[in-house]
Formats: sequence, C-alpha cells, structure tokens
Amino acid sequence: MSIVQYKNVEILRKELIVLKNVNFELQEGEFAYLLGKVGSGKSSLLKSMYAEIPIFDGDASVLDYDLTHIKKKEIPMLRREIGIVFQDFQLLTDRSVYDNLKFVLDATGWKNDEEKDTRIEEVLKEMGMINKSYKMPHELSGGEQQRIVIARALLNRPKLILADEPTGNLDPTTGDQIVQHLHRISNEGTAVIMATHNMNFVEEYPGRIIKCEDKHIIEV
Repeated sequence: MSIVQYKNVEILRKELIVLKNVNFELQEGEFAYLLGKVGSGKSSLLKSMYAEIPIFDGDASVLDYDLTHIKKKEIPMLRREIGIVFQDFQLLTDRSVYDNLKFVLDATGWKNDEEKDTRIEEVLKEMGMINKSYKMPHELSGGEQQRIVIARALLNRPKLILADEPTGNLDPTTGDQIVQHLHRISNEGTAVIMATHNMNFVEEYPGRIIKCEDKHIIEV
C-alpha cells in the first residue's frame, strides 16, 4: 500500500523554487535514504510531508491526507500518524525522559494514565532505554538522547517515520546503532525516510536511494 504519493509536485521556500517535478511514492514498510548536498531540498521535502511547508503545485498525499488541500485542523491528525526524528533531538530540557514522552501522549489526546505508562514503558524497552526514564536529557549521551527521540517518534505507532540527518551529531559507532534501529523499525512494517550525507550507511544497510539534485528528485 502506498503511503506517500507525490505527482509533479513543486515546493517553494520564501517564494523560491526548492524542488520541482517531484514524482515519488513510498510503500508501507519501505526504507528510503534521501541524499543530497546541504541546501538541495532534503529537509524541505520532509517538512512538506508533515505540512510544515505547503505544497505549491502538483498532487501530494501522505497517509491519505491530501496535502494540497489540507485544512489547518487536519494537520495535527496527520502529524499524529508520523514519527519525526530530528538531528538536534528537540527534547524538552526541563523535564525527565518519562515526562518528555508523557508530554507527547498528553498533547496527542491520550487520557488514561495507565495506558500512557504502559506505552512509555513499551517504547523505552524497544529502544533499550527502560532504565533511563528518570534521567534529564543533559544526563544522557548524544546517542542515548537520539534513542529517546526515536522512542518518542514511536509513541503513537506511526505508519511513517521521517528522520532528518538523525546521526548528524553522533559518533560513527553510535550513528550505526541508530540506523540499525531505524531499519529494524522498517522491517516491522513502518516506512522510514532518512535524510543523510553518509554513504557508509547506504552501503552497509541497504535501502532505496532517492537523491535531491538540481531542484529535482532522482531515483538512484
């Protein structure tokens, strides 16, 4: 089943064309690398998928939401079905790991405290971080923080994970572990798009390769 469909899409930032004639489909459980130089449009493409940047022209749908005509009130519902992993973690520094995850569940409409506890425990266990729930973000290494970010992205059982340079601030060994986690998640049925500069990952952990180049997307 196709969960992302872009047909002749044009994406603008500050009235400048970033990407044009984008034709792209992603299926359930697929793992795709998004390659390209800094400024080539990788982040803009990912941001368009969760309606952070509007689609200027063409037809685009993600998880059956029509991005060309999406209403403001539908955007939170779309984002609830997408897990987003940022390079710079974006954890709330004033609260513990547990409270960071609880904040997301509260914000996305979870009401039952017992169910929240269970789900937080499940994602922390999945990422090997169950004994870190009481820690503050600054007490964790970069790799541990990124594993918490992936745990956060998994909370609402998304069908799609968008990872924007998730290993950019990590050492090579830790970066490898993060890519392994993302591949495992993909093998379990969640589609993953990972933007990266690192060709070693592409060789070591094969996946589909899409490249942003000269304002176009090329399948490699």
